[in-house]
Amino acid sequence: MANYKPVIVQTYPKLGEKVTEDTLYWKNYKAPIQIKEFGAVNNIDFSPVHPYHYAVTASSRIHIYGRYSQEPIKTFSRFKDVAYCATYRDDGKLLVAGSEEGSVRLFDIGGRAALRQFEGHTKAVHVASFLSDKYRIVSGADDYTSKVWDVSSASEIVTYREHTDYVRCGCASKLNADLFVTGSYDHTVKVFDTRTEKSVMTIEHGHPVESLNLFPSGGLLVTAGGRYVKIWDVLKGGQLLVSLRNHHKTVTCLCLTSSGQRLLSGSLDRHVKVYSTTSYKVVHSFHYEASILSLALAPNDETLVVGMTNGILNIKHRKHEEKQHSGRRRRPTYRTFVKGKNYMPKQEDFLVTKPVRNHLKKYDQLLRSFQVSKALDAVLQGSARSNPPEVTVAVMQELNRRGTLKNALAGRDEKQLSVLLSFLIRHVTDARFAPVLINVAEMIIDIYMPVVGQSAVVDKQFLKLQNIVEKEIDYQEELLEVLGMMDALFATMARKKPVPLEENKLDGL
Repeated sequence: MANYKPVIVQTYPKLGEKVTEDTLYWKNYKAPIQIKEFGAVNNIDFSPVHPYHYAVTASSRIHIYGRYSQEPIKTFSRFKDVAYCATYRDDGKLLVAGSEEGSVRLFDIGGRAALRQFEGHTKAVHVASFLSDKYRIVSGADDYTSKVWDVSSASEIVTYREHTDYVRCGCASKLNADLFVTGSYDHTVKVFDTRTEKSVMTIEHGHPVESLNLFPSGGLLVTAGGRYVKIWDVLKGGQLLVSLRNHHKTVTCLCLTSSGQRLLSGSLDRHVKVYSTTSYKVVHSFHYEASILSLALAPNDETLVVGMTNGILNIKHRKHEEKQHSGRRRRPTYRTFVKGKNYMPKQEDFLVTKPVRNHLKKYDQLLRSFQVSKALDAVLQGSARSNPPEVTVAVMQELNRRGTLKNALAGRDEKQLSVLLSFLIRHVTDARFAPVLINVAEMIIDIYMPVVGQSAVVDKQFLKLQNIVEKEIDYQEELLEVLGMMDALFATMARKKPVPLEENKLDGL
């Protein structure tokens, strides 16, 4: 009895996504806070200065939220119709927004009424932004035009009429006060210089352009339209560097992290994808409840805000490690207690050993006393956390090794047999457990075949087990067919050996 060896539970590789540094970084957000707006959230913009408030444009209102407030700290509601694209100036003191009425309005963050109203567009203005000199505004509208305005005089400086469809997105260069970019539903992106009367560059995206952004360096441009996100090299005349197609529906918004090393894209497929700007591969993904129209990141990625078509504003704050400062004396760390654990005794040392008591699990105690049926019940009836399927299969393997598995399976009532069959139904198709569980299933059928038909519950479970096994057999046959096709293709490719150039010349002669 004293020499009993506990059941060895085999460890299997964990199934699931690969944990990377990006996975840990982007999962380090608290549970989201949700705020209901009056309409679809079409734009979110963070103030570039502390305390990093953000402006949310939805319906006919612009709400200003504090980073940790769930109620707006300020509201601009002097719009007759839908407001669009409220954007901060670089100093965070002024806010510009377009509207369905065709006007562009300038607001002071400290006031409520508009400081300036720029009239000139004949249709809805979806693009409004400050140039980097802070004294000019660029706008784009559904009348196919882009305009540059002077803030001090509220006058129009220049108008560009090069697009042939709605102008729906745009951004200004942070490095050059005269450069700005617009995207249109005519599938083109145009780069303008306010010192010239025409665009200086035209890029063909291939789909209606929904969003665009310039990298901090100013040399790369990212555009979104259709299901595609494309990266262009502006310094090489608009050369396409990479085309990404990771969304299932139209991509509606783009955002860069503060460092510029990660690019985020939101889509109507309810996903936000995070790309590495060095490899342009998806490193993480967020899933939301509704289609996404807008997203924004606070400086240092402290807050992620996403706006959806159902008017929900989803806010996630980054977790911070709370440092506890206490006047009490610090307790010894774990390192203190394990000190000397791996010390190797020398020849002259006098070693005092302490007997270590092994605590056996319940199923091990029952197996030790040869109560095989109760041992199997113990692992079947426990919770999934205390007795995962690996433990149950390990006990079945041990019983089979002892030659007592059939005894443990026999003599069961309806309830006990139902529990056993439920376990088989859940895990018999798992490749890790299939060899053991198929053997168990065969034994159960042999033992309980004479009593089939006496219990409706057990009969139903037998039929369910049969259907699952038949489906698995069909899947395996299909996989074997595919494997055969692949082998044939690989064999054909291996036969086609390249003919050396010298042999071709000789054949020609």
